[in-house]
Amino acid sequence: MSEHPALPEAALPERRLHPVTPLRRAWAPFAVIAGWAVHDPGQTQHQLEQLTTTTLLIALAVVIPTASLYGFLTWWYTHFAVTDSELRIRTGLVFRRTAHIRLERIQAIDVTRPLLARIAGVAKLRLDVVGAGNKDELAFLGERDARALRAELLARAAGFAPETAREVGEAPARELLRTPPGVLAVSLLLTGATWGTLTAALVVPPLLWLATHNVWTVLATALPLLGAAGASSVGRFVADYDWTVAESPDGLRIDRGLLDRAHETVPPGRVQSVRIVEPLLWRRRGWVRVELDVAGSSNSVLLPVAPREVAEPLVARVLPGVTVPPYAALSRPPRRAGRCVPLWWRGQGLLVTDAVFAARHGLLSHSLALVPHAKVQSVRLTQGPWQRLWRLADVHVDTGAGNSVTARLRDAQEAELLLHGQAERSRTGRRAARPDRWMAS
Repeated sequence: MSEHPALPEAALPERRLHPVTPLRRAWAPFAVIAGWAVHDPGQTQHQLEQLTTTTLLIALAVVIPTASLYGFLTWWYTHFAVTDSELRIRTGLVFRRTAHIRLERIQAIDVTRPLLARIAGVAKLRLDVVGAGNKDELAFLGERDARALRAELLARAAGFAPETAREVGEAPARELLRTPPGVLAVSLLLTGATWGTLTAALVVPPLLWLATHNVWTVLATALPLLGAAGASSVGRFVADYDWTVAESPDGLRIDRGLLDRAHETVPPGRVQSVRIVEPLLWRRRGWVRVELDVAGSSNSVLLPVAPREVAEPLVARVLPGVTVPPYAALSRPPRRAGRCVPLWWRGQGLLVTDAVFAARHGLLSHSLALVPHAKVQSVRLTQGPWQRLWRLADVHVDTGAGNSVTARLRDAQEAELLLHGQAERSRTGRRAARPDRWMAS
């Protein structure tokens, strides 16, 4: 994506967002007022005490039309157009901004429908673009228009001609699995983070009250803790409700959300690594969570909770040719690693196959990371002074998503062989890898 001064192109057909969009933009002045009030609550209280009914009515008579005019003008001066090679978005009331998004650099297009947007029959498009730190978005479009535009952009990104792309339509999808709400609720109750934040929210405020007897100090601490407890339990349940994974030619599609519905896509060939996480309290039920590292994308969860025997075939769809190894197949570090990291060294493991670099860590909560050799960008060996004493080393493999997977506390000689062997496997894997293309058959 690049930004350039807007160019006058009379022949280029431009479109506007849905007419309901000004209502969204009109909230900005109210947000500024609310931010000022939170920043200086003492001054806000003083101003409210001085406020009369007449002053309040005059203020509303000024603020409401101003907010409405702001929302209308920002909508009026926002246009988008699809050319043969890019999506252009022109915005800006005072300072004009034109975003040129190359179609071949689009990785994923997510459709999100917040609660109020669902009521109004509109949706938001969020675009993942290679090299862009933040997602560009089009908010809002009619639901049918949003899906049609998404299908057209993906078809263009796949190489279809402009006239053909409009006829391709949205690729068909086949549902693979759906997370039952009861399973999701129980999994959150069996997560340590939920109980940790809830315990802190119930214990810390009373202790602060006994120590300070200052209600503002207690509230300033209690409210964030209660918010964190809600976000880790109720918030996650609402966000992950009715989690559905479907398979289509443009990747794996994820639909989720109780109030705000999100439609996300895991693009083919862009997954750099997969983590299979097994919290301590989930083991008896055989549940796991599957997390992803996707190049240039914020999509990070493939499955919030699922039985291991259901999750493993799905991992094979994300990483073709990769089989999830059992924990028993991974080799532990040598026993002398216990002198560097007592007890916890037993939670480390490593397995290198023809297709994947697999590293495990965690004694209580297990996490198994899988990196296809073709996705390894660099390999590093690190060795601290205590590790040198016991002839141990760590081997890190770096992926295109900017993350690393580490095989910890390996024998130093084994680590040297692993370093050089992995570099060769990565070169071979990249030569044999299939190109990352949309709608590949």
